[in-house]
Amino acid sequence: MYSYQDLSHIRYERQKDSLKKAWVCPVIYKEKETQKQYKEIWNGRTDFVVNAITEDGYVYEPELYGYVSGVIDQLVKSNSQLIQQPLLLMIDRSSSVNAYAIGSRTLAVNVGLLAFIKTREELALVLAHELAHNILLHPENGMKKRAEWLTSDEYKKSLDAVLDSKYERLTRLKKVFQGYSFDRSKHQRYHEGDADSLAIVLLKNSHIPVDASFFMRLDSADLQYRQPLKQPLKDYFAPYRLQLEDAWMVKRSKGLSAKNYNFVTTTGLEDSLKTHPDCEERYSKNKSYQEAGARFTPVPASIQDKAMKMMVWNIYCNGNLTACMYRILLQKDKGSKDPWYDFMFNNVISGLFFADKKLSRFNAIRVTPKEYISKNYYELQTMFEQMPREKLEEYYKHMQLAAFWSGMPAPEQAFKSFIGNLITAGENSEEQKAAKAFTTAHANSLYCEYAMPFAQK
Repeated sequence: MYSYQDLSHIRYERQKDSLKKAWVCPVIYKEKETQKQYKEIWNGRTDFVVNAITEDGYVYEPELYGYVSGVIDQLVKSNSQLIQQPLLLMIDRSSSVNAYAIGSRTLAVNVGLLAFIKTREELALVLAHELAHNILLHPENGMKKRAEWLTSDEYKKSLDAVLDSKYERLTRLKKVFQGYSFDRSKHQRYHEGDADSLAIVLLKNSHIPVDASFFMRLDSADLQYRQPLKQPLKDYFAPYRLQLEDAWMVKRSKGLSAKNYNFVTTTGLEDSLKTHPDCEERYSKNKSYQEAGARFTPVPASIQDKAMKMMVWNIYCNGNLTACMYRILLQKDKGSKDPWYDFMFNNVISGLFFADKKLSRFNAIRVTPKEYISKNYYELQTMFEQMPREKLEEYYKHMQLAAFWSGMPAPEQAFKSFIGNLITAGENSEEQKAAKAFTTAHANSLYCEYAMPFAQK
């Protein structure tokens, strides 16, 4: 996929410094208070990007970057009077199905979007939409609107009224911000409509067919963890000769049980393109632009494969072992026989055992509320939570002898040994020694990301 050196804290170190220098807040307000507030918001945007670079929120993967850049180049070349160059493209490691315009000719595309899209035209529609935001200066205008609101007499009076009240301060304060959010929500929806309209123009100028049906697909964008598995949970563990006990998947504590909870209940989605105006509404407004008989180009399998693996690895590095395992099982539902997912299956089991030894199993499970997950996901996280420690240790030891290891490449074999050394280490110094040995021997491996925090203790 990519090397450790392609993570943003290394790859984009120069861009980070140049952004700090280039993104200097302009003086646009005579009122000192409003200008001060505007500068804080402006610098907050810069800090967001700089911190994301520092914390490896972005990554450079040549094939993914080249594929996205190719679509952007086509849009830019055909709309040169509208789109200023150069553009800074960032590949965000988030699993959310999203892309976002940062302003100042900067665009970020999530790995989750690249794993979700099916055609080049779907990607082009999203990119054209985000480019439209930058063309129309929506990020910059949004910062201005916020600065003006936070220094307005209306906001100050509302806040003073809350502070002067003796009762229900929290409720009143929420209403103040609800008013702010509602006003900005209407403004945002209006901007989204403008961005959709301009996106159609950009696509037409570029001779890229409009795939309006993509708006309807977005309804399921963030429902991966509510998607049921095709088989009972124990059937995914059986090929590894791991036997699950039904009792582990039934919550023993009091409260709402899995048996009587309706896992079909729909919920709101956050942090994705679904947060844009209603998908059906967007489809209705733009379906007339889709030409009859238009042919769409499938996304290369290698792009989807890399994006999915990058997403699974990132979820693992973030310590969400239940979500990581569920993604692996969904890939198996799609018929994947890739041994890399066997490797990651082992890493989840090993990681859970390591967390258990550190008395942090619950943190590694990342229990998710039932309304956001499927019954199968609930069973998986309940199993991870309730299986006895001796059984977890048995799972770990059994996975070390699995047949798939015989064909596994050297970096994966070495990572297996490194995790084993972490598990048997008695002190932090031993963990540090194991991590340094791995990062020295495999300095270019993406798996160094997991080992490096132990090496730097």
